[in-house]
Amino acid sequence: MGDAVNIAEDYWGAQFKASGQQFRPIRRIVPYQREGEVACGGQALPRNNAVYCSRGDFIAYDVNWSVAAFRQVGDAFVFYLLGHEYAHGIQARLGIRSNFTIQQELQADCMAGAYLGDSVRSGVLKLDTGDLDEFREGLLAVGDDPDQPWFAEGSHGTAEQRTDSFFRGYENSLDACDLG
Repeated sequence: MGDAVNIAEDYWGAQFKASGQQFRPIRRIVPYQREGEVACGGQALPRNNAVYCSRGDFIAYDVNWSVAAFRQVGDAFVFYLLGHEYAHGIQARLGIRSNFTIQQELQADCMAGAYLGDSVRSGVLKLDTGDLDEFREGLLAVGDDPDQPWFAEGSHGTAEQRTDSFFRGYENSLDACDLG
């Protein structure tokens, strides 16, 4: 997780600097192992999750779930996971608010794709054979149930929507992410 955090901080620092803005990294990354071990705004975080908590300006992730994803999908997916949550922190810094959760989530997928694609193109990050397939496989695993209404609180998008958003950012950088 450390490499992913360092690359994300360097990437977003350069993006902010290029736009003449001051960058403030996410305050901390908090691993946890049990439900309720970490709270955000007084609400206990569940197992099998990773979240950005704007109230404390931190990313928390279930270590066991992340390790299982690493083993099942591969190491590249950990970079996506951190990139997606870091993107929520960037949304907060930029004051981006959406009417529906799904808009915020799909934008974060796009931003994670941009961070990874730009990092690969600049040579900061090297993908191994199969890593793009790992991103695709991981995104397919985290899509919403097809029966979930898109407007429901907590909707992240179908597997296809999430994959499309990620690869749009990966291929076209932040211009594809509608940062306004």
